[in-house]
This record gives sequence, structure tokens and C-alpha cells, in this order.
Amino acid sequence: MKQSRSINPLSRRELIAGAGVAAIGLALPSLLSAHTRWSGPIESTNPSVFDPHKPRLLPRALAALDTHANRISKRDLLGVVDFSEPSRVPRFHLVDVRSGQVTTHLVAHGKGSDPDHSGWVQRLSNKPDSNASSRGAFVTGHSYIGKHGLSRRLVGLDAENNLAESRGIVIHAASYVNDALAAGRGRIGRSQGCFAVGDVVIRQVMERLGPGRLVFAWK
Repeated sequence: MKQSRSINPLSRRELIAGAGVAAIGLALPSLLSAHTRWSGPIESTNPSVFDPHKPRLLPRALAALDTHANRISKRDLLGVVDFSEPSRVPRFHLVDVRSGQVTTHLVAHGKGSDPDHSGWVQRLSNKPDSNASSRGAFVTGHSYIGKHGLSRRLVGLDAENNLAESRGIVIHAASYVNDALAAGRGRIGRSQGCFAVGDVVIRQVMERLGPGRLVFAWK
């Protein structure tokens, strides 16, 4: 079952239009440090036809990449999770910073973030035992084999997610993350706060999003 999609390389104008950079007083070039040069093609794009699957949060994620430069050792690829999207939509964007190429996957949010199982994130939390997803910047750690199989540890870098490691918030695979559920029920299953992806893409995600890289989640 196909659980991901490849998107054409992003243009700078698309990023600015989709993220509403002007509203937050930021220009994309100011987010790109000497360590993170965006080399995607520049093209003329009508903001009214902006592709919703291109990560609108990318400028904010790139800002986090610079904010936490001392903790992020690998800056070639990053993950962006848009919790403003419903769970039926592929919203885990893997962004190749050099080429601008984006691949998206389905990803679950926590039960505590969606107690009614509506498919939408209602709240985010950093509290232990909340079973909720957290927002902010995470750095990827080492992989391991746990109760969910192949998994990758995450360390929260912000006040809003700094308990992620002690809470056991990781990237892992889950059978309840698949296209059939997304299409048939209009939502996928929920995790206990982890970034759960489909069984068929876990190895790809793990290989591309290796240790020392940024995962940025927001709503």
C-alpha cells in the first residue's frame, strides 16, 4: 500500500506564500544560515494554487534548525510534521534541504491530543502520562528494536517538548497507520504521543531521518 508521496522541489516563493511569512515578519533568506543553503529552483508560482501538501511550516522549521544549531549535527534533511492537518492526510514531510525535494507520509498523533478520535489534533501537551503529542523541535537519536519494532529515539529541544525522552516519545511503525484506514474511516489510529508511521515506510523513514537531524512539529 502506498503511504507516501513525492512532491516537486519547492520554490522560495511557494514557501513564502504557503507559510504566510510576511505575517510573522520573516523573509525566507534570513532563515537560511551559511550552514543551510536552500538550493531549490526559483520559479514563478501563483499563491492561489499553492499545493497544501508542501510544508507550510518549513520556514519555521528552518528557523528552529538555526536556533538549535549546536544540537543538530546533520542539516541535509529534516522532518516537518503539520498537526494542523487531519490524520488522514500525509503530513510528515521529509525535506531534502539541498534539492528542495519533499516526500510525505502518514503519521499518527497521540490519543491525548484527540480524545474523541476525530482525526484532528485538539491539544498538545508535554505532560507525562498525557498520551498527547508535543510541538517544537526534536533531534533524532539512535535507533533500537522495541515493542513496536524498529524505532528511533527523540530528544525534545524546547520547553514545550523537553520531556519527550523521559516520556518515551519516539518514531516507530504501527499497523493502524495506513491508506486503507485513512480512506475508509477518514482517519488513522492514534499513538500514545509518538510519531507513528506505516509499517511499509518505517525503514525508509529511519534511513533518511538518521541520528542528529531535526524533526519539527507544530499546529
